[in-house]
Amino acid sequence: MNQCNLSIFGQILQLFSRNDFNRAVRKSGAEAKTKGFSSWDQFVAMLFCQLGKANSLREICGGLASSAGKLNHLGVKEAPAKSTLAYANQNRPWELFQSVFYTLLDKCMDLAGNSKRKFKFKNPLYSMDASIIDLCLSMFDWAKFRTTKGAVKLHMVLDHDGYLPVFLNVTEGNVHEINVARMLEFDKGSIIAIDRGYTDYKLFANWTKNDVYFVTRQKENANYSIVEEYDVPERGNIISDQLIKLEGFYSQEDCPYYLRRIEVWSEEKQDVITLLTNHLKFGPTTIAKIYKERWQIEIFFKTIKQNLKIKTFVGTSRNALLTQIWTAFIAILLLKYLKMRSNYNWSLSNLVAMLRFNLLVYRCLWTWLNDPYQPPPEPEDMQLKLAI
Repeated sequence: MNQCNLSIFGQILQLFSRNDFNRAVRKSGAEAKTKGFSSWDQFVAMLFCQLGKANSLREICGGLASSAGKLNHLGVKEAPAKSTLAYANQNRPWELFQSVFYTLLDKCMDLAGNSKRKFKFKNPLYSMDASIIDLCLSMFDWAKFRTTKGAVKLHMVLDHDGYLPVFLNVTEGNVHEINVARMLEFDKGSIIAIDRGYTDYKLFANWTKNDVYFVTRQKENANYSIVEEYDVPERGNIISDQLIKLEGFYSQEDCPYYLRRIEVWSEEKQDVITLLTNHLKFGPTTIAKIYKERWQIEIFFKTIKQNLKIKTFVGTSRNALLTQIWTAFIAILLLKYLKMRSNYNWSLSNLVAMLRFNLLVYRCLWTWLNDPYQPPPEPEDMQLKLAI
């Protein structure tokens, strides 16, 4: 079928291999003992929720129902009833959407690998952080956080080649991010930019032992001794560059390796930022730039919360919430993929807004992406009528 005979949403859905999707369905057992409403139907509905920014089950089902003539091109026979979609979100395993996410991630990584790198070094650069999503404890009673509050926490690793989320874990709000960090393994030579909430000397020692590097802020109460003072550039914002060793019985036992302590003057904050790293060869200016890049993960969290449905939910069960969160991250990967494929200088917020306005419009997706404000060509039959 000619892609221009499909709506933009239909063409976006063609980016997902149905063979891969069906394989994920079988692996997760998502359609065991089900009839009628397929996992693909559920996926289309929840992706419509994200890209169309629907606020409720009513808006999802009503939006699809009002476009009933276009649903066949989406691989959907009819719009679901609210109760049908709610039941699927509550009972069908969210792991299906996790599998779809990582399949799409592989496609995005192929494009990101061809893009120009911001840094001169060849080491893979990642940032790691966590973000809280507040919930009403009376409605989400399983999401324990505080005595009177509920929340879930998004733990994420961002790859700075393409700024793609390569790892995501969703936990209750009271799970500390260091517990998730300890489960992760990074390739030799990787650099991880983290905030000081991840300070764990055993973890730092394990990374150093495996040639994995970190850049973080040093805690104010850190106990250390200076082994050597390095020269710093005459011009720039580097105040000091020191080789240090941790002091204290438990600190030395947990991390017996030499570390670097770098003081940087921040013009934005008008304050001194003290960095800690186990990379002993990079210049101090490069280390400072690596830590500054950590803000990209903060920007990513802000972008997804502002532009996708990840702060309010259409279901209250844990399974429904995870289904919606994983669909949101599938949507952000889609936006990243479309942005990388386009010649137009899109911002993600502008792309998601314009996509929402044109989701069910019949235009060639790639032509629209490269020239979004060009009016579509008139249909041939309409031109003939005007000629008559």
